[in-house]
Amino acid sequence: MRAIAQIRKELDEAAEARRKLRRSTSPGDAVRLVEQARGLDERIAALWVELRSAKAHVRSGPRESIIRSARAEERFNRDIRTRKSA
Repeated sequence: MRAIAQIRKELDEAAEARRKLRRSTSPGDAVRLVEQARGLDERIAALWVELRSAKAHVRSGPRESIIRSARAEERFNRDIRTRKSA
């Protein structure tokens, strides 16, 4: 997993590239500019997902341990409901 600072830096760079791209108006290159903007939008969205994941990892630990804990809690709650209804 990459460092949060590294992800933020790349996110800032991609956002700045997108801003510059959107400011450039070249009538002959409209299709190319739209494709580049779409690619940057997708990259920025992926970086946001990665950033949220990295923050969750720092806050709560690895994804696998979070899932394991959630499943254990769900089993516990299911057992409690079963015992109450019995």
